[in-house]
Amino acid sequence: MNRIQRVSSWLKEAGHTAAFIHTKENVFYLTGFYTEPHERLMGLFIFQEEEPFFVCPGMEANQARNAGWNHEIIGYADHENPWELIEKALKKRNISIHTLAVEKDSISLSRAEQLKHSVGGAQFVSAEETLNQFRLMKDDNEIRLLKEAAKLADYGVEVGTAALREGISEVEVLAQIEYELKKKGIQGMSFSTMVLFGEKSGQPHGNPGTATLKKGDFVLFDLGVILDGYCSDITRTFAYKTINPKQEEIYETVLQAEKAAIEASKPGVRIGDLDLTARGIIEKAGYGEYFPHRLGHGLGISVHEYPSMSQANDTLLQEGMVYTIEPGIYVPEIGGVRIEDDVHVTKDGAVALTQYPKELIILP
Repeated sequence: MNRIQRVSSWLKEAGHTAAFIHTKENVFYLTGFYTEPHERLMGLFIFQEEEPFFVCPGMEANQARNAGWNHEIIGYADHENPWELIEKALKKRNISIHTLAVEKDSISLSRAEQLKHSVGGAQFVSAEETLNQFRLMKDDNEIRLLKEAAKLADYGVEVGTAALREGISEVEVLAQIEYELKKKGIQGMSFSTMVLFGEKSGQPHGNPGTATLKKGDFVLFDLGVILDGYCSDITRTFAYKTINPKQEEIYETVLQAEKAAIEASKPGVRIGDLDLTARGIIEKAGYGEYFPHRLGHGLGISVHEYPSMSQANDTLLQEGMVYTIEPGIYVPEIGGVRIEDDVHVTKDGAVALTQYPKELIILP
């Protein structure tokens, strides 16, 4: 059963007439076509029995076809109203929609109103939870792509460490990383690359700037790529030239927490217990208040996707899940350490897709 058929079967079982899928991630998952439509409408209509159709800007119709979409495409010019074309397409097929599954968390109010008008006032239901479940367990091809994306993330860290020299700025290193990765053929970075020096490494989502590297700094890299539609995400922290006992204690605590959470990742384990495993180690070392975020997040077509790896999540791990494990400690006036790997759950336990060394490295 292909992915479109899987959605059709769900619609039939749930008693919903149709689904309208518009986010670029779920469109890619279901069609194989990856694009950034910006403000233009892109949407996929899937039904219980009828043939699906895809609405997109006319200038992208050939790309959608070349990506493997072999059903109808309704392409529109910029001067045309795509909502009117949708309404005409439904009338032509004599399709009356009573309940329509939509991505409620991401559709704007304006589009929801236009969509409701085009489908004759149908009741909206959420498709989000079902699509999240469909994307949760990765197949063999997805794992292959995630491994390749992870290798390039490893390479990005390698490029970053090679670029370091006293006095270089964060943004200079960042530029070299992204340049070298783009030469490898990536679609783009999966999020805004972080290169943070010194005290700035203590900002979990810090913004790289003109700060320059000096002896004794922590150096934190957080980066990832998109390759053939799939994302990677890695964080590594280094000491530059020297490290003091407090910094080393922080580093070793985070490393122990990260390793323990990976070791605990097995089918049947509650997701929340992974967070608590890592958090317990950090709290025991006296740094609990300096670990302010969840353990990680799901990873796949989106760099942040279901599930959230928080202590409140009662979901049980299953074979085929892929997520990040990224504990961190961030201490004002000292800096921060975060170590992050992309993890794949197998029947025998977890396998880290990112492989860059994570034992403490003091860069010369």
